[in-house]
Amino acid sequence: MNGLERILAAVRFQPTDRVPFVPQLFGYAAIAAGFRLADYLHDGQLLAECQLRSRETLGSDAVFAFTDFSIEAEALGARLEYYDAQYPDIVVPVLQPQEDAGRLAPPDPASAGRLPQVLHAVGLMRAAVGESCCVAGAITGPMTLATQLYGTETALFIAVDDPERFERALDLATATALSFGAAQLAAGAHAMVVFDPAASPAVAPADFFRTRLQPRLARLVAGLRAAGAQIVWLNVAGPTAPILSLYAEIGVDIATFDYYVDAAAAQRLLPRTCLAGNLKSLDFLLPEAAPRIGAQASALIQAFSTRGGFILSSGCEIPPESAAAAVSALAHAAGAKAGTCRS
Repeated sequence: MNGLERILAAVRFQPTDRVPFVPQLFGYAAIAAGFRLADYLHDGQLLAECQLRSRETLGSDAVFAFTDFSIEAEALGARLEYYDAQYPDIVVPVLQPQEDAGRLAPPDPASAGRLPQVLHAVGLMRAAVGESCCVAGAITGPMTLATQLYGTETALFIAVDDPERFERALDLATATALSFGAAQLAAGAHAMVVFDPAASPAVAPADFFRTRLQPRLARLVAGLRAAGAQIVWLNVAGPTAPILSLYAEIGVDIATFDYYVDAAAAQRLLPRTCLAGNLKSLDFLLPEAAPRIGAQASALIQAFSTRGGFILSSGCEIPPESAAAAVSALAHAAGAKAGTCRS
C-alpha cells in the first residue's frame, strides 16, 4: 500500500497496512535541508526538492505545497517582511480601515506574487511521485485571509461594527481560496488543505463560525471538489471542540484536531469523518521530548485502532526549528520507513 492509497483508505474508513503518517512539516523541510526559509518561500523548485527530501528521510505519506499564511494577502497587495528562519510578517495590510474589500478581485494564480511558484512546486512534486504519494496543495481559509486584509485587530472591529463590510471581505477571501486551490489542483495536487487558524474559537466565537464561516467553507469545499480534489482537509488549530461537529456538514474529508481536544472527544464529535492529529507542535522543539512524543503517538494509534479513519499528525504545524530526533520519533511510532511512500 502506498502513501496516497493509505490516506484514501483512511478517509473511507477502510483498513490500512499501517496508520497514515502525515506530519505537518513545511518550513522545517527547508531548515532541515540547510536552506534559508525566505528562499524556500520564493522558489517552487526548492520547495519541491525540500519536501521530497523530507518525505524520503521520514517515509511520510504526503508532501505539501505550503509556503505561509500570508501568500494570498501578498498577492492581493500586502507588503511582507521576510526572515531567514521564521515566517514573514505582514507589515502593510492590503486595505486601510475605511476601505472596502468589495473593490478587489481575486489575484491571478498564474501571475500574482508568489502564487506561480506554488503551482510550479505542485507540478514538480506530482511529476516526482505520481500516484505513489499524496501531493497536498494549500490555501488560506476565509476567516484568516479576511482578517489579514486589514490586520487582525482592525478586522475584528469591522466584523462587529460593520458586519456587511466584513462579509464582503469574507467573500473575497473565499473566492481567492477557490481560485488558488483550483489552480493547484489543475497543476497536479491530489488534495487541498484549507488552513484557517483565525476560524478557531480562540479568535472567532462558535456562533460566528456557524453563521458566517460554515456556509462559506461549505461552498469552498464543494468548489474544490468540483475542481477535482480527491481529498479536502480542513485544518483549524486550537480549542475547536465547539465547532468540530460542524465539519461534517461542511463536507470535509479530513479534520484536524489539536491537543486541546482529546481523541475520545474528537471521535464523539466527528464519528464518520477522518481525523488528523493531535500531537502538540511545540513539543517538537525539544530533542529530549522524543520519548514522550513516541509514547503519545502510540497511544493515539491505539485510541483509533478499532474506529479507523485516522491520520497520525500534529495538531498544527511542526515548527521549522524543531529537533530532528523529535520528528523521527513520530515516524518511528507510525512504522514509517525512510526512502519511499510505498512502505
